[in-house]
Amino acid sequence: MNPEIDEPISARSHYVEVSGLRTHYLEGGEGPTLILLHDGGFGGSGAATWYRNFDAFASRFHVIAPDWLGFGRTAKVHDFEGGRARRLWHMTRFLEEIGVDAAAFAGVSMGATLLLQVLASKEQDWPVQAAVAISGGGFMPNNAARQSMVGFDGTRESMRALVRAMTLDPRWENDPNLLDRRLHDATQPGAWEAVAAARFKSPVAAEPEGFGGQDRTPYEDISVPTLLIAGADDALREPGYADDVARRVPHCELHVLSRCGHMANIEQAEQVNDLVLEFLVRTLNPGNEVLTRGATT
Repeated sequence: MNPEIDEPISARSHYVEVSGLRTHYLEGGEGPTLILLHDGGFGGSGAATWYRNFDAFASRFHVIAPDWLGFGRTAKVHDFEGGRARRLWHMTRFLEEIGVDAAAFAGVSMGATLLLQVLASKEQDWPVQAAVAISGGGFMPNNAARQSMVGFDGTRESMRALVRAMTLDPRWENDPNLLDRRLHDATQPGAWEAVAAARFKSPVAAEPEGFGGQDRTPYEDISVPTLLIAGADDALREPGYADDVARRVPHCELHVLSRCGHMANIEQAEQVNDLVLEFLVRTLNPGNEVLTRGATT
């Protein structure tokens, strides 16, 4: 691994067996529990997604950042029959295995979308007290930026194209914390296969799911306080998507960050860290009023 790559100072690496599947997670800090759910791009993991946020969150919270099934250092498994459902089942079992009975949750991209879907559908029983969704939810267009994300072929240039699709500022294309870290993790045995398998589309499927498919999430059924953070220049989402989602979530704050792409927690890390910490401290404090609606930055 490149020596320039930053690792969270406060993070400790752990493994746990979840129904026979080796599962990796980072843990650090003390206080109320905060679960961090990483993105679904090639090379995504708890460390690769949250390296600019973990230490800040760990200053106030007991932070746990697991690697999803098929990602990072967790077992490289994809369920062709269950797909998304198996990934959510595995995360549910993980939370039970490590004894999480109440927590705030924060997700980015795929992690945020799955978090919102779980809260809206109740298909899994996650002990969520408050939710933070960064660049998640809404319609996901199958556009040129998306094709750069799914077209990773194991080369450095294709990883650079992936990073370019996720960020607005060109300087991130050569940042070792994104480029080298993700390239290393995405080319480990089984990593490409596990992530690419989720993109396979059956020729007999009646309607596309995921990218380019309709967003049927019943956001109106989300009952926990929710913070949405979006980049104003997110190439992987349609303009205004976050406004639509925020209008439908009953107890919601929205912050749209200017001059920011999809990975807001990396590109605008200090601002995102401040927004998340302020929201969670205020929301989890029973002496304060929970939310105000519709703030935009």
